[in-house]
Amino acid sequence: MRIALFSGTTEGRELSLSLAAAGHAVTVFVATEYGTEEQGEHAGIEVREGRIDREEMNGILPAFACCIDATHPYARVVTDNLRAAAEEAGVPYYRLKRAESRLEEDDPVITVATTEEAAEVIAGIDGNILLSTGAKEVGKYAPAGPERLYPRVLPSVQSIEACEAAGVPHRNIIAMQGPFTQEMNEATIRQYNICALVTKDGGKAGGFRDKIEAARNTGIRVVLIGRPEEEGMNAAQILAALEGEEK
Repeated sequence: MRIALFSGTTEGRELSLSLAAAGHAVTVFVATEYGTEEQGEHAGIEVREGRIDREEMNGILPAFACCIDATHPYARVVTDNLRAAAEEAGVPYYRLKRAESRLEEDDPVITVATTEEAAEVIAGIDGNILLSTGAKEVGKYAPAGPERLYPRVLPSVQSIEACEAAGVPHRNIIAMQGPFTQEMNEATIRQYNICALVTKDGGKAGGFRDKIEAARNTGIRVVLIGRPEEEGMNAAQILAALEGEEK
């Protein structure tokens, strides 16, 4: 079966390998050079790099037997576009859902629904802020004072440029590839005298629990942008569904 897998996540990479091992011809679509690098080269897997809009999805999907959406849990626009494009093309659509993290009652977490709400919260918190939500949204936090923002972003030109555009001083930019251990998070918090951490629920693959425990051990608060509600399947369920389609 020829499968279009829209990825960029750890779970997507793992699923692509399982699909190829099962004999499927997999084309993995990733948005960035970083995604291509992380995907790597494997037999039975073709990688296509570049951001794709809804119109391009409409042109691509009819050539495939099915579409698997393994994009990030917070990439809601991409997911909505993929689902609609697959329906229009008459191609089966599967959403690979990342397991959500469970919060404990005593976790030092303030949960908000959007990036804008998170920006409002940190505006009322004094001190330095560690942003671990990616480079694309750094500018939305700039009104709180770019000089006290410490964005932890991928070590890419695009990420650095996004931080520069938001007015973040170069000395504040932490360009590193995660996920990060609890110990690394604690060291970062202490090194930069962080008072609050902004994050999304990246699940186990994103080192979410390590961030929470690091915040607890260092006595800072976590501003958590809640994950959009969605339906989906895990990798085993998708593999089983595809096996059923082939019979």
